[in-house]
Amino acid sequence: MQHDLPFNDPHAPHGRFVSHLTRSTYAIILAGGRGSRLMQLTDWRAKPAVPFGGKFRIIDFTLSNCVNSGIRRIGVATQYKAQSLIRHLQRGWSFLDGRFDEFIDLLPAQQQIGEDWYQGTADAVFQNIDLLRRNEPKYVLILSGDHIYKMDYGRLLAQHVQTEADLTIACMDVPIEEASAFGVMGVNEERRIVSFIEKPKQPASIPGRPDRALVNMGVYVFNASFLYEQLIRDADDPHSDHDFGKNVIPHIISRYLAYAHDFVESCVGIPENGVPYWRDVGTVDAYWEANIELTKVSPELNMYDEDWPIWTHQEQLPPAKFVFDEDERRGMAIDSLVSGGDIISGAVVRRSLLFSRVFVHSWALVEDSVVLPNAEIGRHCKIRRAVIDKNCKVPEGMVIGYDPEEDRKRFHVTPKGICLVTPEMLGQKIHHIR
Repeated sequence: MQHDLPFNDPHAPHGRFVSHLTRSTYAIILAGGRGSRLMQLTDWRAKPAVPFGGKFRIIDFTLSNCVNSGIRRIGVATQYKAQSLIRHLQRGWSFLDGRFDEFIDLLPAQQQIGEDWYQGTADAVFQNIDLLRRNEPKYVLILSGDHIYKMDYGRLLAQHVQTEADLTIACMDVPIEEASAFGVMGVNEERRIVSFIEKPKQPASIPGRPDRALVNMGVYVFNASFLYEQLIRDADDPHSDHDFGKNVIPHIISRYLAYAHDFVESCVGIPENGVPYWRDVGTVDAYWEANIELTKVSPELNMYDEDWPIWTHQEQLPPAKFVFDEDERRGMAIDSLVSGGDIISGAVVRRSLLFSRVFVHSWALVEDSVVLPNAEIGRHCKIRRAVIDKNCKVPEGMVIGYDPEEDRKRFHVTPKGICLVTPEMLGQKIHHIR
């Protein structure tokens, strides 16, 4: 049945229609990945639990998209070193009220169907198929928990229903020379997907636009009954890797009705350059760049949008404090984000992002750096182009980011010269495993 309500009309009174769709949807966020390209930042936490933006965790952006879109039945599939993530969800996301059928289900790998842990993205959903069926959703939204973006999933669902698709995949429109780094969708003029290839050497272009390609965002909408059929079929295939991108989606495209959804139609707060904001902060360089970009006068990601807030665990912290006002000892931060509980004591911070409870001691200089919670920068330290991990105590007088060869002896230095510092690299044992 076709609906006469246009999903791509920004003036359409779609709120009631979309709320009906979102109430009929269950979202599963795949949050079990290690994120090994983030190096030591994920030694003790899963990638979705990595802090981002001064007070958030990466997963908060996907969860906020769900809640703001009206999808409030959510499952979070966890696996790798999930304790930090689970604690964050328990403390920051308990406001959903089960009395109104709003909840977050924690779905750790627990060998419910066999003796294996989650073997792939599709298997993570398959092992929770009984929970899905009990909730009786009409649609299932599959999401990744490790990307930074703001998206109205209601518009995605509206297109899915209007086109009578079995599967709808959210896609980004990117220059064709960049598309080989992604899974690329080949589509026809109606936006029906006719091919899907992971990281092709010669990406398919958008019809009529030879310089652009549609790439997979890892955001999928399935009709629930159809999803169950495909998961069971894939689970019975001994040759499958049980992965949506490698196995499930290629099988569907040649046999069923799958459509692409252009992210520009559901992105919330498109920046002035007209390019929808989406970041995979999967490397230390990308993580540093995305955080530092927030210190600009007009960053592409608007975290001050009251109409689409980013929800998270709100700690009870005092305001940031800046002390001393002498010529050689002045506490100040310029072109920076400084969070609650921070103390800038006679130090200078420039173009940097400081998370909560950071203490920068006198005569220190911090430039172009990301400093995670509970870090302490000693007196006379000089730090630039660095990521300082949570709980680091940088000793007095230490210099980081000025001599790459010296830094490589102690820390991890990225291809772009960003220096990652963790407590273990400083000889500080904060994880007592014995």
